[in-house]
Amino acid sequence: MIKVALPNKGQLFEPTMDILAACGYKVSKSLRSLSTLDGDNGVEFYFLRPGDIPLYVSNGILDVGITGMDFVAEKGVNPSKLLELNFGASRLCAAVPQNSPIRALPELKTSRIATSFPNIVGKYFGGHDKLVELEGAVEISVKLGIADAVVDIVETGTTLVQAGLRIVGDPLFTSRAALFAHQGRENQAEVVILKNRLEGKLLALEYVMVEYDVPETLLKAACAITPGIESPTVTSLAKAGWFAVKSMIKKKESQKIMDELSKLGCKGILLTSIDSARI
Repeated sequence: MIKVALPNKGQLFEPTMDILAACGYKVSKSLRSLSTLDGDNGVEFYFLRPGDIPLYVSNGILDVGITGMDFVAEKGVNPSKLLELNFGASRLCAAVPQNSPIRALPELKTSRIATSFPNIVGKYFGGHDKLVELEGAVEISVKLGIADAVVDIVETGTTLVQAGLRIVGDPLFTSRAALFAHQGRENQAEVVILKNRLEGKLLALEYVMVEYDVPETLLKAACAITPGIESPTVTSLAKAGWFAVKSMIKKKESQKIMDELSKLGCKGILLTSIDSARI
């Protein structure tokens, strides 16, 4: 039995629940629940603040956790990152009032900066003695007069614009959700299974299966278009001189590949989704 930390709210919550359910885990959260047991898979899930998960995992209180890489960096701990996930992408950006003369990040060195990530910000600037640490609603701090600028998580930037702010320079930190484990527990059976299932689901989202019929004269050319992971599956058809081919291809390239196969002379070209995969 392993103990797994999950985000209890925010942009990471629903995608985390969705991908775990897609991987066969029984996980649900009622209004007041702090944990839930999936006995069939040998996992006990704990719902925690995303920013607290790095501490629970790095200290070994819990074995594994899913949270943002920005939260891990902010806590200054070092759990083992097992797998980056396909959600929770965000940027930690600086922003100033629209009419501010500041145009570059180095100009913020002497400004009062409000942020929920003081450690990342301080490290970025090589030390900063005017940080205003806030738990949330950072963007309102300038309007309320307690800061000259903010450094906050940005997804679309709409919230900053609504607060009368504009982004300055490149992101201080880029992040996405990831699976972390306590160092030394990466090879526990249930941890390996969890990682493999998540990895398999991510692969399934990235690939699709293409199937088609092709005459023997075009078989080599068709297989060059769809080489697969190791090689395509090729089967003889009842019709002499014809073969059926099946191969995994990148989803983003699938329509172009279908066009190429059709132009080559392949027939019965089918594209199907993959629920999960192991490569």
